Amino acid sequence: MKDIVEVGQAPPLGQVPKQMYAQVIRQDRFGVPTKAFQIEKIGVPDLEPDEVLVYVMAAGINYNNVWAALGIPVDVVKARQRAGEKEDFHIGGSDASGIVYKVGADVKNLKVGDHVVVHCGMWDRDCPTVKAGTDPMFSTTFRIWGYESNWGSFAQFAKVQAHQCLPKPKHLTWEAAAAYMLVGATAYRMLHGWPPHAVRAGDVVLVWGGAGGLGCQAIQIVRAAGAIPVAVVSSEEKIEYCKSLGARGCIIRKQFDHWGMLPHWKDDAAYAKWLKGARAFGAALWEAVGERKSPRIVFEHPGEDTVPTSVFVCDTGGMVVICAGTTGYNATLDLRYHWMRQKRFQGSHFANDAQAEGLNRLVIDGKVDPCLSRTFSFQEVPQAHQLMYENRHPHGNMAILVGAPREGLKDAPLA
Repeated sequence: MKDIVEVGQAPPLGQVPKQMYAQVIRQDRFGVPTKAFQIEKIGVPDLEPDEVLVYVMAAGINYNNVWAALGIPVDVVKARQRAGEKEDFHIGGSDASGIVYKVGADVKNLKVGDHVVVHCGMWDRDCPTVKAGTDPMFSTTFRIWGYESNWGSFAQFAKVQAHQCLPKPKHLTWEAAAAYMLVGATAYRMLHGWPPHAVRAGDVVLVWGGAGGLGCQAIQIVRAAGAIPVAVVSSEEKIEYCKSLGARGCIIRKQFDHWGMLPHWKDDAAYAKWLKGARAFGAALWEAVGERKSPRIVFEHPGEDTVPTSVFVCDTGGMVVICAGTTGYNATLDLRYHWMRQKRFQGSHFANDAQAEGLNRLVIDGKVDPCLSRTFSFQEVPQAHQLMYENRHPHGNMAILVGAPREGLKDAPLA
């Protein structure tokens, strides 16, 4: 057995070399992704009893490893070292498809040779919160694999907890199977995880960023529930894409100019201007729906720019659910519309095992497509993240090939 094999040349099933190639971030390279990521030879990690080693066929691209590359808002290497880990590097990647090559002593649900997709939620199985049967997402030990943990999918082998592995949908390519889990399971929890505001047949759901990685999954999950998705997009060319996924209609965000933090309610002129814009947006929403029916659920992630409008247009007794703040974190809202109309503002973060399984079942059943828009080679991990950093990435989701070959997309030797 060689100490290392070239990318794309799989070792015999179950045989693990001593070293692997990985796209590595180090603290002295923090900066834009094209600077931060470099290919290095790294020792293959050892396993804990509840872990498995996955030979990575493909990996998904998400914004969390743009943050890791920049070293902001968190120095991920320093954060792990404070927690007692010794590695002075970061191997990112929070989405993967691959083949199980080794299992820990306590693993009963997986075997060598299983084809899997990996979700990014990990936690300490001995945490009292987890052992008590509470949602592990509320455990203080919860972490995002490949961002808050090391040994992610931008390497030939990834180390994951066994519960993170789910069956790979047989009809998908390796790269498509690697593209959907992080965004899809996040969207699934947002839409199904907060009863009584689980999405129901007939509900109107407003989906911000409908053509993006989260939005394209949310539209399909809403449609699969028999509800009515309305997408917000940045330009006309994204409308047909969202409608092809099931959106009833679309609103072009750039046709409005009232975005940003809410003016103070004592500033009559500024507040009146904002209110005019919010009402015009609400009218556009009704037009997209085809009737005067407001959203029972607003699927939020832009945050600072859009939360005031989201709370305003949300139906009485409805919910604004948010998982990010891509335009900023200082969200404001008019509490009069919030309490008088008994609306809910709910934070949400990734998903637990059951919710990841629920999303994966929709994909297996053909009700949700990964929306893979572009695939890169292993060497192009920096370039893929640079596109995302510069907001020049295509709609839908992106993936990179690691162990999986694809005609017309060849990896050159690394040594």
